[in-house]
Amino acid sequence: MAAFERILVTGGAGFVGGHLCGALAEAYPQATLSLLLRPGERGGHEAFAAAVADLVDEAAIDALIARVRPDLVVHLAGQSSIGQALHAAEMTWRANFHGSFALGAAVARHCPTAAFLFASTAAAYGASFRDGVLNEDAPLRPLDFYSRSKVAAESALSDLLAAKGRLVVARPVNHSGPGQRNRNFALASFAAQIAAIETGRAEPRLVVGDLSKARDFLDVRDVVDAYMRLIEKARDLPASVSIFNIASGTAHRLEALLERLRGRAKAQFAIEVDPALLRPGGSDLASVACDATRLTEATGWRPRHDIDDMLQALLDDARAAQTQAATATS
Repeated sequence: MAAFERILVTGGAGFVGGHLCGALAEAYPQATLSLLLRPGERGGHEAFAAAVADLVDEAAIDALIARVRPDLVVHLAGQSSIGQALHAAEMTWRANFHGSFALGAAVARHCPTAAFLFASTAAAYGASFRDGVLNEDAPLRPLDFYSRSKVAAESALSDLLAAKGRLVVARPVNHSGPGQRNRNFALASFAAQIAAIETGRAEPRLVVGDLSKARDFLDVRDVVDAYMRLIEKARDLPASVSIFNIASGTAHRLEALLERLRGRAKAQFAIEVDPALLRPGGSDLASVACDATRLTEATGWRPRHDIDDMLQALLDDARAAQTQAATATS
């Protein structure tokens, strides 16, 4: 395990961050752990000290990095929902590009030899998915401003950090699992609705968008395992900028995944398509899947949770959330 003494995580109060911060705290018990939080933001892992600053406030981020001087930065923060991003261009660019630029520039000034893991997205390949399952050499042809902002951030961080540091760009596919309770994500929405129907707190009607799309899905625990393996190898990678897909290589139709969840449900329900949940034009893709051979060869990573493990954990977590809500209101 590579020795890091000062670790800074952005986005650690979110879905993936909650899992990753726990893994980092366990793997690096002697390190000083800091979690970037926006002013007024709450959450995060108990082992992490809060480092308060708005990611798009360049002066505040510069001062924070000058004080913390991390030797490892894990940058998860940003606009994570493509559905939300499509309706909020300015906010998306501020979060995904401007925030990344401010952070990368501050790291380059104050701790240029730090390892830096950037959570980008497989959506960066965009229209190239029409050619099939993609590896990291596929052209970047982003189709919306969510993915364009991520591609721009990748380029900026590469220019800022390549000279002395170690930049690892991760391009994960869709991931879900325990802890994902944001209904802007399809599988989390399905699970939350099913759990509410089971308790009688919602009508037996599940609202969906386009179920014909096929997507490569991973369990969040496998994505975090990939991040941890990349962090461990960061200083030994052969290039100053290294790019890795995190993926299973198999696309699953949303309709089929919903049927698997329906088979686990304790109540019957109808399915209703909401036109408001359908994405406009041709920006969406029929199938998305990536090849993660490079990651496996570099780190030995392979997914440990299959699609059914992920769906069951997601549904169990949604049921637990319903129980918590019922307890809180009783």
